[in-house]
Amino acid sequence: MIFIIACIISFLPYFFLYLWLKNLHKDDEAYRKLCSNALIRGVLCVFPVILFSGITYFLIRMTRVQDTNPLLYQALYKFIVLALVEETVKFLAFRKVLKKSDYPFSWMDMTACASIVGLGFGALEGVVYAIGASVPVVLIRGFTVPHVGYGFLVGYFYGKAEKTGKPFYKWVGFGLSWLLHGMYDFSLSDEFMAINDNLVVVPFILVFIDVVLVIMLISFVRKSKKREEYRTPLPGRERPDENQKAE
Repeated sequence: MIFIIACIISFLPYFFLYLWLKNLHKDDEAYRKLCSNALIRGVLCVFPVILFSGITYFLIRMTRVQDTNPLLYQALYKFIVLALVEETVKFLAFRKVLKKSDYPFSWMDMTACASIVGLGFGALEGVVYAIGASVPVVLIRGFTVPHVGYGFLVGYFYGKAEKTGKPFYKWVGFGLSWLLHGMYDFSLSDEFMAINDNLVVVPFILVFIDVVLVIMLISFVRKSKKREEYRTPLPGRERPDENQKAE
């Protein structure tokens, strides 16, 4: 019974964050549909992740590195099989949301959209990880909502890239999300902990960073209400007015 209650509580941050982001434009039905689409695509990301993770896992195992260098194997497994595959699939899903919609994305909208893709993925992944997990682990994963933070990095820097006309920012966001994700997963491995007893603090630092990223998302959205540059449509994403349509 306690475990079931813990699972329900762990999903509350996902639920409230989604409602909050979706209601940023309460009267804009197109935006609300966009949020629903981003959530669905985020949830669906779990399935291609399972497929591609299986393929990359098999390829790495073929090298037999797990027998010769367990630490290197764990690094490859955590950074490639888990983190890189997950972040790549979520990134592509986010790009698909942008391409399939003619919505006039602002910097804030783009950030919210990427965060929701991560939220959808993290919510379903949380169900999978809850199987056989302990109550503390379930609660920690729920309240840190790491994939929301990773999505924030992707969306924020993607929006910055379009705002400034500097495409490399897109890869900055992707790279940071991948690095933090990989480091978190790798830091929990027995091989990593065996390097030095003091490294036990690393997972706690990374969990703290996950929380900070969510706080930064909330702060950015609040700032956007006062800074028009975050709310105006990004270059090339403006909707043509009626006169332009007529022409």
